Amino acid sequence: MLNMQELLSRRTLDIDVSGIRRVFELGAKLDDPINLSIGQPDFPVPEELKQATIEAIREDRNGYTLTQGAPELLERVRARLASELGWDLSTGDTGVMITSGTSGGLLLSALALLNPGDEAIIPDPWFVIYPTLGNMTGARMVCCDTYPDFRMTAERVEPLITARTKYVLLNSPGNPSGAVLSPDELKDLVELCARRGVLLISDEIYDTFTCSEALSEGRFPSPGRYTQDMLLIRGFGKTYGCTGWRLGYVAGPEPLIRQMAKLQQYTFVCAPSVAQVGMARAFDVDLSERTRIYQRRRDRIMEVLGPVTELVRPQGAFYAFVPVKPDLGLTATELVEKALERNVLAIPGSVFSRRDTHFRISYAAPEEKLEQGLEILRDLLAG
Repeated sequence: MLNMQELLSRRTLDIDVSGIRRVFELGAKLDDPINLSIGQPDFPVPEELKQATIEAIREDRNGYTLTQGAPELLERVRARLASELGWDLSTGDTGVMITSGTSGGLLLSALALLNPGDEAIIPDPWFVIYPTLGNMTGARMVCCDTYPDFRMTAERVEPLITARTKYVLLNSPGNPSGAVLSPDELKDLVELCARRGVLLISDEIYDTFTCSEALSEGRFPSPGRYTQDMLLIRGFGKTYGCTGWRLGYVAGPEPLIRQMAKLQQYTFVCAPSVAQVGMARAFDVDLSERTRIYQRRRDRIMEVLGPVTELVRPQGAFYAFVPVKPDLGLTATELVEKALERNVLAIPGSVFSRRDTHFRISYAAPEEKLEQGLEILRDLLAG
């Protein structure tokens, strides 16, 4: 019998199973759990997008698209970037590509940019794929400590830049924290990266889920408002409740997009075809009411948990990163285990960070369940 342990690559063995997925699997074994771990919206795909995708299937749009994406979706994305960010896409200096989710964009950009021994700067806390990009490329992912307010500012990033740094990876609104950088903080980060000759990559998967107080003149604050010389990564899955469709897009310097497209040819080939065709109508869908619902849920979390812990107010996404007071004598993992005993699922902060002082809850959950979970968590946090 083959000794698979000897045959498996070091790259694979050095990557642990996602802590989030472990909680998902655990939740599947529980009877009617209060699941505050899930990282996807709790609303259905808008009906017009379902119908558009069904039409695409019936019209036999089931084969491969061009590697860079279906023409009708690429056209809508370019128009969106021009209208929202003011990007000039007429010169050919900026490329656009449809990817298999934002994770596909993150992986392709890392493969296109990083050699073994190179460095990239990521926030701590991070989205779980960020440190793993180092394992996959042989590069070093350098953590930028953003505690206690979770803001990845230029002041915090600059001391970490070295001659090996290829890019800075920003996530705003952030997962797991919900932090949103201000326009001034974004401008400073853009100027820092330009001055030091490193690429800024902005993971904006939660751009739609930005609370009203974090908007700038009613618009989502993106570094793309201040530069076109960056890589923008966005997705459709979280925004439109179709995470399983695996659909995102990237926009940035044409030489980089061209190499990412080449890598996509040999890996993902293309993003799912019928989802691309259906999603060409996405930007016509009004999601403002859903955003308001999530903001009200965020406010409810602050009302319930704010008095018993020093919770930083989330300004976007649909997560709260809840600190465990030191006087409880518990790590975040231990508190999550106590919550599990009472049928509440949350994600310990050690999944997202070098620290085990916080835990993540999602408020993309049925409101009755959210209320039940918050009452239990308040009880545990009060000690």
